[in-house]
Amino acid sequence: MSEHFDVHGGARLVGEVDVVGAKNSVLKLMAAALLAEGTTTITNCPQILDVPLMGDVLRSVGCEVEIEGDTARITTPAELSHRADSAAMGKLRASVCVLGPLVGRLKQAVVALPGGDAIGQRPLDMHQNGLRKLGATSTIEHGCVVAKAETLVGTQIWLDFPSVGATENILMAAVLAEGTTVIDNAAREPEIADICTMLTEMGAKIEGAGTSTLTVHGVETLHPTQHRVIGDRIVGATWAFAAAMTRGDLTVRGVNPHHLDLILDKLRLAGADVTTYDDKGFRVVQPERPKAVDWVTLPYPGFATDLQPFAVALSAVSEGTSMITENVYEARFRFIEEMIRLSGDARTDGHHAVVRGVEKLSSAPVWASDIRAGAGLVLAGLCADGVTEVWDVFHIDRGYPHFVENLNRLGARIDRVTGEPERA
Repeated sequence: MSEHFDVHGGARLVGEVDVVGAKNSVLKLMAAALLAEGTTTITNCPQILDVPLMGDVLRSVGCEVEIEGDTARITTPAELSHRADSAAMGKLRASVCVLGPLVGRLKQAVVALPGGDAIGQRPLDMHQNGLRKLGATSTIEHGCVVAKAETLVGTQIWLDFPSVGATENILMAAVLAEGTTVIDNAAREPEIADICTMLTEMGAKIEGAGTSTLTVHGVETLHPTQHRVIGDRIVGATWAFAAAMTRGDLTVRGVNPHHLDLILDKLRLAGADVTTYDDKGFRVVQPERPKAVDWVTLPYPGFATDLQPFAVALSAVSEGTSMITENVYEARFRFIEEMIRLSGDARTDGHHAVVRGVEKLSSAPVWASDIRAGAGLVLAGLCADGVTEVWDVFHIDRGYPHFVENLNRLGARIDRVTGEPERA
C-alpha cells in the first residue's frame, strides 16, 4: 500500500531542530571504505532509506555491513568482488560511486547503471573519461559500466563541468594510482572536502580540498579509519526555508552555517532575521510575509540545484515576483506543475521560471517526483488552506530522517496515512 502525508495548512514553525549527517556525503564515504581492507566506522549517519541500500550494494561485492543507529561499520575483505550489480543499484544514484574505489583497488569493475531521482539526465561520460585518462578502459555493456586497467597512472584531468559524482569517482581511483593526479575544475562542495578528509585519515595524500584543483599523490595502500560525517547542509537549508515560508522562528543545529552563506544571505534579502553560531548552526526568524528574490542554481559555492524546489515554494508565497533560473538539471521544474495544483502562480520558459507570489496557497493532492520536491511540497502545504495530500513520500524518507516527527514537534500538523490515491 502507498503512503501519503496529510499536511494541515496554517502552521507557524517555532523551536529548535538538529541536523544529522549529510546524505550526499555518507553514501560516498561508505563506498570509500572499499579502498582499505579491515573495518571502517562511519558515525553521524542519517537514518534514511539510502544508507541501508548502500549497505546492500557493498554486501554485493563481499563486504560485511552493520548499521546500528547513526553508526555504520563496514568490514572490507582482502578479496573483493569487482561486480556491483545488487538490486539496490537501481534504487539510488549514489551507488555509482563504487566505480572509482573498485577500479582503484582491483583495477577492474562491473557496476550496474544506477537509479535515483527523476530530475533529468545525469550521464556518466565524465566519470568514464576520467578513468580512461588514468589508464583504464571503460564501456557500457548490458546495463553496466565495465572498466578495466593493467595499472592506473596519475595524470592531468580537466572536467568540462564541476561534477560532484565524477570528481568523487576519479578522486577515489586516483588515491591508489601510481604518481600524481591533478583534477582541474573539480567540484568544491563541502561533501567533497569531507571525502578528502576521510581519505586522508586512511593514508591518502590529497592537496586542495575545497578548491577547484585537487592534487592527489598516489599511495600503495590505505588503512581503515573512523570518521564523522559532516552535517547535511541541504537539510539545514530546508529548515531555513521552512522558517521563512511559515513566518516562523527556527534554530538549526549540527550544520556549518558557512556552507549556507548564499542561502542565508538571500533569506535576509527576503526579510528574515538570520543569526549564525560559528560552525554549529543558525537561527532564522521571519517576522512578516517574505519579499520576492531571484534565484539562480549553480555549482557550489553557488545556489544548489537540490534547493531549487524550496526557492520556488518560497517565491510562491512571497510578496512580489521572482525569477528562478535552473542551470543544472532540466527536469527540476517538474515541481512547478505540482505547485500550480496548489494555486501557485508560476510559468516556465526553458531554464527559467517566473513565480508571482500569492498570500495563501490552496490545498490539493500533489505528487513528489524526488526527495527535495517532496519536502518542498510539504512546506507548501503548511502555507495552504485546508489539508494537502502529498503522495510518493518514499522519496522524502530517502533524504529526511524523522521529517514528520520534527515538523509536528515544531508546530505543524502532519499525518502519515496508508492507502491508495484516487489518481491511477
